Parts: sequence; structure tokens; C-alpha cells
Amino acid sequence: MNALFLDSPANDDERRRLLYQGELFVYSPTSASLALCEFAQNLSVEAFAPYDPKKAQFEMPPEQYAAILETLKPKFIHHPTSKQLIQELLHGLGCDLTKTYFDVPRLRTSTSDNYLTSGLAYAFHAHRDTWYSAPQCQINWWIPVYEIVAENCLAIHPKYWTQPIKNSSRDYNYYRWNKESRSSAATQITSDTRKQPRAEEPIELDPQLRIVCKVGGIILFAAAQMHSSVPNTSGFTRFSIDFRTVHFDDVTAKLGAPNIDSECTGTTLRDYLRGTDLTRLPDNIVAPYDTDPLPEDAVLVYGASKSK
Repeated sequence: MNALFLDSPANDDERRRLLYQGELFVYSPTSASLALCEFAQNLSVEAFAPYDPKKAQFEMPPEQYAAILETLKPKFIHHPTSKQLIQELLHGLGCDLTKTYFDVPRLRTSTSDNYLTSGLAYAFHAHRDTWYSAPQCQINWWIPVYEIVAENCLAIHPKYWTQPIKNSSRDYNYYRWNKESRSSAATQITSDTRKQPRAEEPIELDPQLRIVCKVGGIILFAAAQMHSSVPNTSGFTRFSIDFRTVHFDDVTAKLGAPNIDSECTGTTLRDYLRGTDLTRLPDNIVAPYDTDPLPEDAVLVYGASKSK
């Protein structure tokens, strides 16, 4: 990684090219990103009433908190308004919606002081999304819903852009995860027993880059970028939104960031929706990303009524 671009005028083709080289892009809030945050805030306020969503963790046991998230998160993820605002956001930042595909936006919660760090509030260890069957051409979009500080934001670990690390992604198959593990997130309260890719040797978290942007600010980075959730010591819950995009031309040409250490199987590409009409990528375009024969009971696309 060589540079961080702030409110760059680069078009989407140039932006993707630079992201695949390890660069980062940060944009000021847009009308669509602010509307998306406001929508998430309204749903969160309703779900945690009468408590402030950022402080509700101090008012209830973790089991009750997790039960609220079990309803709140799918409601946001699959709401038509969420998709509509993502479409507007992408268009506003120069994406060609006829060729840009996005997955549904996730509402993430990172509670403070180790209150709840598993299941629906999973505190992500340092990882690459490409360990989780994401394509090398995936771009990650990350947006804070409420104000964030350095003690509860996202961390990028640039040292590992070019440095491979031994990890357990070889044991991860996305279709098996869909079938066996995704539906159990709400049951993972005190610890998360689901098998997920992890580093198998020590990771040096420093140097790290913590980007503290405004509510509705937008951080873009390649799926191959090593990143983690900062241990939240802020005294309040961080709410954030993330979603991912791929470009049709990059998928077909198998462009993207270099793969230096990912060995997972399956692909998330069937989850993506076209920016114009929400249709999925054609299967003949996705099929080359499957390195193993598909078992008959493979769950290629997780049920639309459920969440990660």
C-alpha cells in the first residue's frame, strides 16, 4: 500500500485498478450514505427502545441484546430501502450500475469492553475477506452509522499486502458455511465456535492504519487487504455498515488483487446483485470460480430471509 486517496476524482475504472494495488480510498459523506445511516439509526432506535442503541449494552444481558440483533440485522439487510440507497450511493460515486454488482449491506455492531464479541456481534480478528471465498476483484465499502473514534474503528494492516501468512482458509468452503454455520450466529453468545479462517502464525498488528471518518463517510479497500475490528474500548457500541461490489468486466477477465495466501473453495459471487435490476451474475460467469465439483446438497446462495 502506497497511498490513501481522499475524495479522489478518479473514475471507477482507475479506482478499481488502484484498489487492486493495495491503495485505499476515503470519501466524505454523500446524500445517499447519510440517508443509509439515518435509515439504520431509525431501525436501531426502534429495536433498542427505550435505550440509546450506542449504550443499550449496559442496560441488558448479552442474551437479550443478541435477541434484538437477531431481528434488527436481517430487517436492515433485506429491506428494499437498504438496496435502493446502496444503488444511489454507487451511482453517486461513479459506478456503472449496468456492470456493478453488490451484495446486501450488513449492519455491524462492535460492543465495548468485551460485552458481546461473538455470533451476531462477532469481533473480526485480522483477516482477508479472500480467505472467506471472496473473489480477488471484490471491493469492500465500510461506513460508520454513528460517530466513531480511534478506539472502536476499523484497522488496516498494510504490512500484509505483500506478505503472505499461513492461515486455515484451506479448510473453508463457502457453500458448506452457508449450509452448516450461518444460521447459528444468534446462538453464539459467550463464544463463537463456528470454524472460520484464521492466521496460523502470529500477526503483527502494527503498523496499522485506523481511519476515523465522519458519520456516512465511506472507506474503500480491496478484499485482499488485511483488516480487523479494533478492540472496542470506547465505552459505547460502534454501529457500521459494510457491503461489497464486483465489476462484471473484472469478474469475466479474472482481474483483481494478487492472491498471495488464500486457499478457500467455493465463491460468494452468486450473492451479488446488479445495480440496475438486482439480477444475479449469470451462472456461466460464476462457474469458473468453482475449483471443486459442486456436491448435490451445496447451498450456493444463503436464504434471503436470513443473515450472516
